[in-house]
Amino acid sequence: MLKRRILALDRYPCNEDWIQMNALTVGVVGAGRVGAVLGAALNAAGHRVVAAAAVSAASRERAARLLPDAAILPADEVARAATDLLLLAVPDDTLAAVVAGLDRTGALRTGQVVAHTSGAHGLAVLGDVNGMALHPAMTFTGADTDLARLPGIAWGVTAPDRVFATRLVADLGGVPEWVAEESRPVYHAALAHGANHLVTLVNEAADLLRAAGVGEPGRVLSPLLAAALDNALRMGDAALTGPVSRGDAGTVARHLDRMPADAVPAYLAMARRTADRAIASGRLRPHDATALLDVLARAVTDVRSHA
Repeated sequence: MLKRRILALDRYPCNEDWIQMNALTVGVVGAGRVGAVLGAALNAAGHRVVAAAAVSAASRERAARLLPDAAILPADEVARAATDLLLLAVPDDTLAAVVAGLDRTGALRTGQVVAHTSGAHGLAVLGDVNGMALHPAMTFTGADTDLARLPGIAWGVTAPDRVFATRLVADLGGVPEWVAEESRPVYHAALAHGANHLVTLVNEAADLLRAAGVGEPGRVLSPLLAAALDNALRMGDAALTGPVSRGDAGTVARHLDRMPADAVPAYLAMARRTADRAIASGRLRPHDATALLDVLARAVTDVRSHA
């Protein structure tokens, strides 16, 4: 971990205090997929997770596996034990209530930093509490293997103390991406749209392949999707390929005619958005898109008439 901290010196101006940063006494409220893994990462970085709140049986099992030295306590007792850093890894919609409850019971202490892992929220949800928003731009399974995925990831950070936040993110192997308070919802929407909806899109494609009689959809999709993602990240809209980007109205019409009815609305929404981006980027000339857009418009009308 010391090596990781020293490498971080190349990215951020700092002094010797960076390397000599004292070990923090940490508590984790929410030993779910994210909280337990981040707690384990903090332990690996030389900090000390002394307590964790774990409500469900799955969370208790996860805490026992990833945070074996942490006492499993109620949230307010975890907060009292966490003299330096309290990590809140709870669902977005419960975060405000958790903070308010801890504040109301006097569990939060002076000098303690409260960090939450929500992508959607910034500092406002913390009220007057001294804290920061630290959101790892990564999906978590809650398994030990998640720890190997942390080095190099971006963290969406909103914090008044940039030095401390940068040190903490560096200890976790990450790189801070500073997000303004008012931009948190859009930042989080981007990640949800790109990652969460991607899972749905991939599984919809796999379902269609099964409907076409393909026995191993994953084997067919894996190289194609890996190349498409790599190209999209490197080339942007220039990576668009396929019938929509070419204006192949007949092919798209046959897709819509033969695919299962429950797959049509999502296909239509993505096809129309793909057409818009292809036109805007110059991949598809407007006059070549006329027939395609007519096919999509008629299909939308048909879907609505059967709703």
